[in-house]
Parts: sequence; structure tokens; C-alpha cells
Amino acid sequence: MIEYALNFGFFALSLAVLLNLWRLLRGPTLMDRVLAVDTMVINVIALIILFGIQQRTTIFFEAALLFAMFGFISTVAYCRFVLRGDVIE
Repeated sequence: MIEYALNFGFFALSLAVLLNLWRLLRGPTLMDRVLAVDTMVINVIALIILFGIQQRTTIFFEAALLFAMFGFISTVAYCRFVLRGDVIE
């Protein structure tokens, strides 16, 4: 039964990543594109966690945590760049 739930999760999150990619390419404004990348990072983190559950190992949870930290820092840095023109003052 867990295999069906994992397959559904993989399908739903893959569809979400594709829709985020569409928003990234077609976004009318720059902030739409930033939001699409941030949401895509969250969906990829969820895919990594699902893969870790499927493989029954904990190394993927650590990778997802590192990816989440990197995604947060890069989103904040890019938003600061868009608003102020530089990242480090």
C-alpha cells in the first residue's frame, strides 16, 4: 500500500515541478519567476524525501535539509539583489 502512496506522491510532485517550470518560463514579472524557483525548490525537497522513504535510508533526509538551507539563502539573496541592487552592503 505504501508503494501506491509513494507513486502518487512522485506523480503529484513531478506535475507540480513541471507547472512551476512553466511559470518560471512564462512568468510576466521577475518576482513571479523568483517565486516559481522558490516553490520548485520546495517541491524538489519533497521529492528527495519521498525517494528517501522509498529507499529506506536516512541519507536523503540530510540531503533534503542541506538543499532547504541552500534554497532559503539563495532566495533571500536574490530578493535582496532585486530590491537593492546588491547582496552585501
